Amino acid sequence: MVDSHFNRETDRVFVGRQREMSELLVALEDTMSGHGRLVMLVGEPGIGKTRTAQELASLAEQRGGQVLWGRCLEEGGAPPYWPWVQTIRSYVQRASAEQLATEMGPGDADIAEIVPEINGKLPDLETPPVLEPEQSRFRLFDSIATFMKKAAERQPMMLVLDDLHWADRSSLLSLEFLVRETGTSRLLLAGTYRDVEVSRRHPLSQTLGALVREQLFQRVQLDGLTQQEVGELVGGSAGFTLPVEAAEIIHKRTDGNPFFVGEVTRQVTPDNIAEGQGWVSIVPEGVRDAIGRRLNRLSEQCNQMLITASIIGRQFTLAQLNPHVRDPSGGSEQVVTVDRLLEVVEEALGTGLIEELPEPGGRYQFTHALIQETLMEEISITRRVRLHARIGEALEQLYGAEAETHAAELAHHFSQAEAELGTEKLVRYSLLAGERALAAYAWEEALGYFQRALAAKEGLAMDSETAAVLYGLGRAQVATFDRHQRPEAEASLSRAFDYYAEIGDALRAVAIAETPMFDRVGESTVLTQIISRALDLVPPDSIEAGCLLARHGSLLGMEESDYDAFQKAFSHALTIAQNLGDVALEVRTLANASQVYWHHGRGVQETAEAGLRAIELAGSIDDPRHEAMARYYTSMSLRGSGDVEGARRHATALLALAERLRDRQVQMNAFHANQYLCLIQGDWDSARGYIDAGLALSPNELPLLVGRVALEYEAGDFGQGRAYLDRFLEALRLNPPGPTIPYAMMASVIPIVARISGVMGQFDIAQEAADVILSSPSAAPGVVGMARTGLALMSVQRGDVSAAETLYSYLDPLRGRMLVTRTASDRILGFLSQTMGNLVQAVDHFEASLVLCRKGGYRPELAWTCCDYADCLLQRSAPGDRVKARSLLEESLSISAEVGMRPLMERAKERLEQIEAQPVAAPAYPDGLSQREVEVLQLIAAGKTNLQISEDLVIAEGTARRHVANIYEKIGAVNRAEATRYALRESLLSLDETQPAGS
Repeated sequence: MVDSHFNRETDRVFVGRQREMSELLVALEDTMSGHGRLVMLVGEPGIGKTRTAQELASLAEQRGGQVLWGRCLEEGGAPPYWPWVQTIRSYVQRASAEQLATEMGPGDADIAEIVPEINGKLPDLETPPVLEPEQSRFRLFDSIATFMKKAAERQPMMLVLDDLHWADRSSLLSLEFLVRETGTSRLLLAGTYRDVEVSRRHPLSQTLGALVREQLFQRVQLDGLTQQEVGELVGGSAGFTLPVEAAEIIHKRTDGNPFFVGEVTRQVTPDNIAEGQGWVSIVPEGVRDAIGRRLNRLSEQCNQMLITASIIGRQFTLAQLNPHVRDPSGGSEQVVTVDRLLEVVEEALGTGLIEELPEPGGRYQFTHALIQETLMEEISITRRVRLHARIGEALEQLYGAEAETHAAELAHHFSQAEAELGTEKLVRYSLLAGERALAAYAWEEALGYFQRALAAKEGLAMDSETAAVLYGLGRAQVATFDRHQRPEAEASLSRAFDYYAEIGDALRAVAIAETPMFDRVGESTVLTQIISRALDLVPPDSIEAGCLLARHGSLLGMEESDYDAFQKAFSHALTIAQNLGDVALEVRTLANASQVYWHHGRGVQETAEAGLRAIELAGSIDDPRHEAMARYYTSMSLRGSGDVEGARRHATALLALAERLRDRQVQMNAFHANQYLCLIQGDWDSARGYIDAGLALSPNELPLLVGRVALEYEAGDFGQGRAYLDRFLEALRLNPPGPTIPYAMMASVIPIVARISGVMGQFDIAQEAADVILSSPSAAPGVVGMARTGLALMSVQRGDVSAAETLYSYLDPLRGRMLVTRTASDRILGFLSQTMGNLVQAVDHFEASLVLCRKGGYRPELAWTCCDYADCLLQRSAPGDRVKARSLLEESLSISAEVGMRPLMERAKERLEQIEAQPVAAPAYPDGLSQREVEVLQLIAAGKTNLQISEDLVIAEGTARRHVANIYEKIGAVNRAEATRYALRESLLSLDETQPAGS
């Protein structure tokens, strides 16, 4: 209900808050015009947060909006996503089946996992696909967000989430997700929370930290009422004008807190005010004093009922109360009748301590959690334990066969009653509650249930129940823990696997071995050993063995970089698939193979062949997940060879698959593949769009952060670039050091940024990351290549000849490719050759880089190659180098200006100005040729006639003829062919400047 907890007449009173309401009205109007918002009403207990939200809700309804309420509960036992369950359930009850089907779309089955009432309106829903934990929850969040936005298209919607300081972590994560999706919707989110209860470690603090960066977030602080507003509030609720002196006293004693003021209002009458100020003594020193006075006016049986209800929870029903309320007059604590129970409930309703909820089944709740807290504190610990035990057992009997669906509630009571009843039921219902939380993607809540159950089993011998708890705990840890906590999850799964393997339960052991967990390059896990042991539990040539082998091979190739072992497992899995005609297994095996091939640098042919075959087969059996994996690695392989159009086809298809699956990892891969293609072609705006969309879903997604770093530095916004680089480094610290892709990114991105900006201050960080990778015997070739690319760029910028020579020999096999670092391998080799002093070799590599970039349309890399090639030519300063360098710089300037690469533009302009300003010394040409004669010789080699030569040089034809004769005499040539050969031999022109003689 409302935060001020007045009776129904008082609830209509709303005074003050002009400033706050004006801000909220702006947010409401913005939402109505299609710009969704999030407002947080913040303040101490009783300050009027809920009442203010009610007033805003009333304004929303007046403007044609629909308002839904979700209230968070303080006590344990509430199911995950409780506030969302309430809002969606309320909407489902009002909506037609057709409306729900349209607005929920393909997400209906996902939402029905937490709101079963949907099944009543939409029967025959498909079972959601089994995904990895994080992806499953992402799918649920995306389904809820899509549904809410779609519903708000039909009618503007306001969602009120009350008492968020008691929200479960899963509900808060869902809120974070939805907020990022509301910007262009007609959806207004209004939350309330007590700031005094939100410490730095509070879960809500993490959510607020994430949301405060969002532009649509607005925090509205509610403070105490003024003295005048206190008078208006008391006058409006009590029905008479409060004297100024009395208003001053009340304001001073309550600090304008509406709840405290409301408590005093119940005691104030015109008579007792006139009699003096004795009524002032009833103003509470704290809210508990005021509640205590109200409780004292109730019958003993009503107090007992309220105490019992406080143990049941913030909300309770008559059915839950019935077995527990005793009649003290009966001598032996006889259970009261239902009629008598209704009487005592109505007695409490009359005081405003509880309220009846507009739901069938006789459900009530305390009007304020502080009332429940006060009642609970009046009970001794021993009595509280006994009440929890009695309530838990009675509820278990009440629910009967449906007890499992109330597992969270029962787990709460039996955990509080552990001292009375022991651990048997605590473990049983905690295990059930944990499994239900996992099914609903409420990973944090599941983690708590399993941890509680495991603590209760501490010191006892391993049994099937403990193994089940460990299996559930491991899955919850996989979904919630950071990378550095991954060993804890593996330990839980390993202990459970050991037990099942020992007793010969192959089904459960294999299920543990197939627990969804991302394969990460260079990060070893115990899953490799678990899968190896699981293979001994299944027939060697069975489908189960094939699935385990496909995963085993992927782990060996990705985590341990054991390519031979991968090939062996891959071949065996593929043979099983083909022998048994199992297309699904073949698709899984080929998709995993394309992943390993790419990370091991096996080239376009192997990666693309495996990927394309997997894509073809996946379409025949509708396996979008493995098709997505195959398309991702096929796209990455093709883009490196210059086939950008082929890469783009797969990247575009990947976007469609990601939208269909709503799997976060697939979504991230789709964003990464497409932003990469945009970056290498210079489409900054589209690249930003993909990056921003991905970071909105996963703020610490390292490949996207690296892409944004490169983009901002290329565009010349060094401040933004540095901010994203710092954000990348901060996110990287969450990952353990090792031969991993994150560390390879760090080793390469810092030198790339330094090359653009000219600032080399963080080379020590990049060097350290590269050393970690190169010192590891299990580093994958792809990771090693990224690290050595970074080292190569650092050696060039440091002028380290020895390092350049070593790195050239390592990187030379990569020639002809566009590297993952968005640099052409031949440009890097050209740099190294130039640093080594081998300018002829450098020129060859820069020429090869030009060819690759022009073929693939890699415009930013082409612009850099032109500029760097020009530097090399100016350093060599051979005949014709200056002219060619000018042409390359002009091309670099043209591309960089068009694409928007400000640092490169400035560099190219500076080089051109230097060329123009530098005096040209008269070159010493062979055989006494003059500058004009060399120019004529070059035109002869180009196939020009005497007339054409005269026109090009603006001289008379006779003069051109004399120049030709003099040239022949000096060089000993008798015709144009010999003159052309002479010019080539003396490096007076290049092959592409020649034409067949006489043409």
